[in-house]
This record gives sequence, structure tokens and C-alpha cells, in this order.
Amino acid sequence: MELKRLLLLGFLFLYVVQVSVAKFVVEKNSLTVTSPEKIKGNHDSAIGNFGIPQYGGSMAGAVVYPRDNRKGCKEFDRFGISFQSKPGSLPTFVLLDRGDCFFALKVWNAQKAGASAVLVADEIEEALITMDTPEEESAAAKYIENITIPSALIKKSFGETLKKAINGEDMVNINLDWREAVPHPDDRVEYELWTNSNDECGIKCDMLMEFVKDFKGPAQILEKGGYTQFTPHYITWYCPRAFILSRQCKSQCINHGRYCAPDPEQDFSSGYDGKDVVIENLRQLCVFRVANESKKSWVWWDYVTDFQIRCPMKEKKYNKDCADAVIRSLGLDSKKIENCMGDPNADADNPVLKEEQDAQIGKGSRGDVTILPTLVVNNRQYRGKLAKGAVLKAICSGFEESTEPAVCLSGDVETNECLDNNGGCWQDKVANISACKDTFRGRVCECPLVDGVQFKGDGYSHCEASGPGKCKINNGGCWHDAQNGHAYSACLDSEGGKCQCPSGFRGDGVKSCQDIDECKEKKACQCPECSCKNTWGSYDCTCNGDLLYIGDHDTCINKSATEVGSAWTAVWVIIIGLAITAAGAYVVYKYRLRSYMDSEIRAIMAQYMPLDNQAEVPNHVSEDHA
Repeated sequence: MELKRLLLLGFLFLYVVQVSVAKFVVEKNSLTVTSPEKIKGNHDSAIGNFGIPQYGGSMAGAVVYPRDNRKGCKEFDRFGISFQSKPGSLPTFVLLDRGDCFFALKVWNAQKAGASAVLVADEIEEALITMDTPEEESAAAKYIENITIPSALIKKSFGETLKKAINGEDMVNINLDWREAVPHPDDRVEYELWTNSNDECGIKCDMLMEFVKDFKGPAQILEKGGYTQFTPHYITWYCPRAFILSRQCKSQCINHGRYCAPDPEQDFSSGYDGKDVVIENLRQLCVFRVANESKKSWVWWDYVTDFQIRCPMKEKKYNKDCADAVIRSLGLDSKKIENCMGDPNADADNPVLKEEQDAQIGKGSRGDVTILPTLVVNNRQYRGKLAKGAVLKAICSGFEESTEPAVCLSGDVETNECLDNNGGCWQDKVANISACKDTFRGRVCECPLVDGVQFKGDGYSHCEASGPGKCKINNGGCWHDAQNGHAYSACLDSEGGKCQCPSGFRGDGVKSCQDIDECKEKKACQCPECSCKNTWGSYDCTCNGDLLYIGDHDTCINKSATEVGSAWTAVWVIIIGLAITAAGAYVVYKYRLRSYMDSEIRAIMAQYMPLDNQAEVPNHVSEDHA
């Protein structure tokens, strides 16, 4: 029993030492006083780690400091106080004093009375801290889950300034802004969840398990689309050196006290041990690593949720056999996972868990991770309720504006501002084209790209199609009309969408093009035998009797003459063709005949006289005669 107390004191000492040297970063949002004039300005406020902060958005409200129950530790209806806003008025932000009860209880009581947000004024002048939830075992867990309004801690001096203005009957209006609470540099968000496989650690563990199940769908959509890069992490502690060889330390740790977890039931003599939790945490880390190597990092969410369902501690299934069954069902390589996990009994560092311990130390703008669960988005620790909608808002606020995926623009995450008066942007109602682009943070007025055609302009009052293909979009803004099955447009795509009335029309080409009456204006069909009839965009010209109209010459000719002429033309074409063929054949004949005669003559002459290209033949007759 004494050893057990010493071990607990050792863990407590270790925790105190870690906290004393830890780097804590308080996540802040901007608070702006907009009235009265004498206290206008910007101030920092620390985001509460419960409720639902409006990440990516802002909220305006009127500040109220209650006449009674100023610490908010009791229900306000006992004092006949309501913070419910009247129709058409700003939401009510309640200012409360710190002390006497949990932060979460103050916010819960104010929310029940109708408050839209809560500011808690510190009781001493100090650096801002994060308002966290109380321990899981307290009765507070019953209401923490139902807190939906945002809250923030403000400095004592600023709180006194607000109180003075309110007591002086000034209307104090402020704006809470979370738009810069999460960095949003580009079109990909990196986030990490510090979690635990232990499902017997109370209300917080239950909330964590429920969140993982709920958030699995959106998380996998974001990961499969390449919109996010997710990394799971697991916290471990090390056993104090003085207790490494103790039975309790051996039951809670692996690798000779290097990596430990608290006993799930907080009873060293029964149930599961802390080392069982460490080993499963290590397995889940290796599941992620193996899945990530195969470019399927999202399978981690499948494994964790399936393990929760199939292998709970309450049913005594929290073990390797059950975990292996889940791994096989997901088609993961169990040998790679085993190799990744290493030997938990080795007196050496485990590379995977060593990385996790190093990662717990804060870097850059992120503080040390000491609380479970902890969510970090773009290297900023998330503050608020761990719920699907709230976390999705925080992640969506990390995208560069106008690069958010569709899941961030759903109705339960944000309000489509383009639905109200088109967001104040340019639009062409006829062509159903708008410059309003809905974003998670609001909207942007940006001339659109439609069917490969880029519109140019300021996006607010003017957008105009430009470049190739302009005429495909609402006829490039030029005149167009159709009658009796004939359609005409004044848009010339070959000239960059220039508006010019087509042949047969006159006008500005933009608003109007009027049909030209070629007959009345004597522009065509004017020969003596011609009969002219105007049509829309053109004309019909006929000839009297058996005459045929020739448009190029604006004249009428006899059809029979035309037919005779055509016949003689055909005859002459045939004759000329035959003549050319005969001439060609004669030339070929003459060439072949001459070649033949030349070869015959050379053969005859070669028999009677030497040729230039033959060697001289000796005269044997003369020699014999001599």
C-alpha cells in the first residue's frame, strides 16, 4: 500500500515537473469595442476550451453586466434575469466575474438565460489563461456537452473598463472575431488529433470515442480528396527512475519504464493495465503508418472506430486477438504492423513512441500537449467542444479563402451569403451567371469562368466575357434574334467577340440590328427582268418567264441557252481531254521507238568497225601474209 502511494506521488511529481517547464500557448481571438467612442479599440481574449467558437467567422453583440449573480455561479432565473435578445436587437454578450465556481458552469447558466456569448473578467491582473473544463468525475460533465455558445477570458483591467462604461449607462457594443484564430495560408489544412485507445477513462473518453465515430465521414472525404493531411498522436509518460523496478511501474509501462499510461480502472490489482493501453496506442500508430505508406491514410479512422465497437474493455475484448481480427478485415499487412511495433519488453527506445514523446513538446506557435484530447489545426491548438460540426468549422477556417472543399460549404457548417441579394456582387440574370462565390468565411465577388470563357471586371458592378468563345456566353452581349427558323447574331468570335450586325442588317450590333430592305433600297435584284421580294435578313430574286437569275451579275439569262452552253462545254472538255491523252501517248511512242532504233544501229556497227568504247582488234591476216 505504501509503495502504491509512493508510485502515485512519483507520477504526480513527474507531472508537476513537466507542467512547470512546459510551454503553454493560449489560443486567442480578437475582441473589438465598437462603442462607445471613448473605449473603442482592439483587445485580446482567450478562447474557452468548451462551447463552440465561431472559427472563421465573427459575432457582434451588446455587453450586459448583471445586477445580481455577477459571478454566474447560480441560475439567473432565480434573480428574475433574462439575457434573451429582443427582435431586431443585437445578441447579448454577458460579462461575468471570475471565481467561486467552474468557468463552464458560469457559461452554462448564462446560456440558459439567453446569452449569445460570455466574457469572464479575470480577478487578478495576469497573463491570459485558457478556461478549461473541470475533471471528468464532477457533476459538471452533465452540462458541458450542452454548452453551444462561445466564451472568452479577458484581463481584469479591460473588464473594469467595460464595467465602468456599462455602469455609466453607455451602450457597449463589441465584435468577437475568430477569422484569424486559425492560420489559412493555402488550399491544404494540416491537423492532428492527440487521442487515446483507453475507453474506460470517464466522460472525456466517451466524448472522444463519440467524436471519432461522428467525424470519420468528413475526415475521410477530406483526406481522400487531398484537402487535408491528418496525423494521429498518442500521449505517453515515463516512469520515475526510482520506481522502474516496482510491480506497479512494470504493469503500467513498456520498454523498462520508458513509455507508460495510467491504469484504465485506476486499480493496479485488477482489470487492464496501463501497459495494455500503451501497446494498443502503439498498434494504432503503426496502423496509421502502414496505411499511410500504401497511400490510404484514412484507413486509420476505420480501424479505430471498428476497434472501439468490436474490442471494448467492458466486454474483455481489448486485446491483440481482437485487434488482429480488425486488421485482417481491413486488408492491412499485419506483419508490417508487428515489425513497426517492435519489442515492448526491450530495454531500449521504441522509435515510434520516442517520436510521440518528442512531438508532445510545443514548437512554433503550438504549445505543449498535456491535455487529452487535443486537436491542433495548422499548428494552432483548437479550443472548444470536440464535436463534428465545431471541429469541421475549425478545419474549414484553415483553408485559404475560395479554396475550401464542398464539405465546408454545406448548410450545417456555414451560411451561403450569395443567396441574399447575390452577396452584393454582379450578376447576369438572363444568362444565370453570377460573380458571387460562396466561401467558408463569407463570400468573394470575382468575375467567373463559364464554359471556358473568362469574364473580366471588378466583380461588383461589372463583369464582361472576353477572349475566344465569348460569343457562346449570352452572344457576347451583342444583339441576336431568331424568326421563321432563321437565327442571326451580331457577335463575331473571329474578332474577339466584336459586336457587328450581320450581312442584311444595320445597327449598333449591341442593342439592335434592323433588317435592310434590299428591294426598296435597290441594293440587289435590279435587272429589268428581275422580281424582288424582301425577307428578314436577306431577299428573294426571281426572273420573269423562263429566265434564270445570276446573283453575281444581277442579271437574268435564258435557261435553254444555259443548258446548250453547258452541253457544248462538256463536249469540249471531253475533246480536249482526249487530245491531251493522245499527245501524251504519241510522245511516249516516239521516245521508245528512238531508243529501240539506237540500240539496233549500235549493234550492227559493232560488227563491222571498232567503236570508240571498244578495244582495238589485232590484224592477224597482215602478219601471216608478211
